[in-house]
Amino acid sequence: MKRWLRPGPLLAWLALLFVLGGVFPSGAEDLWGAQRRAMVEKLRQRGKIQPEVLSAMEKVPRHLFVPPSVQARAYEDEPLPLGSGRSIYEPYVVALMTSLLDLQKGDKVLEVGTGSGYHAAVLARMAREVFSVEIVPPVASQARQRLQTLGYHNIEIRVGDGYQGWPDKAPFDAILLSAAPPHIPKPLIDQLRVGGRMVVPVGGLLQDLLVITKTADGIEKRTVIPVRLTQMTGKVRDGE
Repeated sequence: MKRWLRPGPLLAWLALLFVLGGVFPSGAEDLWGAQRRAMVEKLRQRGKIQPEVLSAMEKVPRHLFVPPSVQARAYEDEPLPLGSGRSIYEPYVVALMTSLLDLQKGDKVLEVGTGSGYHAAVLARMAREVFSVEIVPPVASQARQRLQTLGYHNIEIRVGDGYQGWPDKAPFDAILLSAAPPHIPKPLIDQLRVGGRMVVPVGGLLQDLLVITKTADGIEKRTVIPVRLTQMTGKVRDGE
């Protein structure tokens, strides 16, 4: 019986069929739902996570954002490979970064680094609008299709260099960087409203996770924890 406690690729495929309009066996949904609830409970026990973030993560089907080969591990608190050298961050990192943004229902959020689209889906359950920039065109296209299929209609994705942000949609109430620049990007500070927050990992191979609050006189910085996340690519690496 124990082997049925961890849904494999077959159940993941059945879940996807439901999302696409097929039949979703209630047993499969119960298994995934139970794993999500167990994941959220572990995050709650670790502390420092807002209840609203936990509620959002309990509703987002993380197993549909990872390849079938690792779906059985989708709700474990670990990063998972997505292929082509990319990965999806562990749930605690997603939960912590989201909590640090201190989002309100009416907020407009900029995400730099769409990746699989999982973090955007969590943000979209907490904010009014999410604008996400992804530098790799096929990654952006796959995330866009996945999020549209899952019914996340308050997320807009475009291909571009996230260091430059999305000026046409500024100002933003909150900005989240999923990739680490070597320094705080000035264009993104310019696109943050006064009183808004930016959560960004800054550094090289090892980074500090920072919370930046924009004030009328400049910015305030707070270091949270050391992290090791994906490094930002694009013009930021040219010193621009």
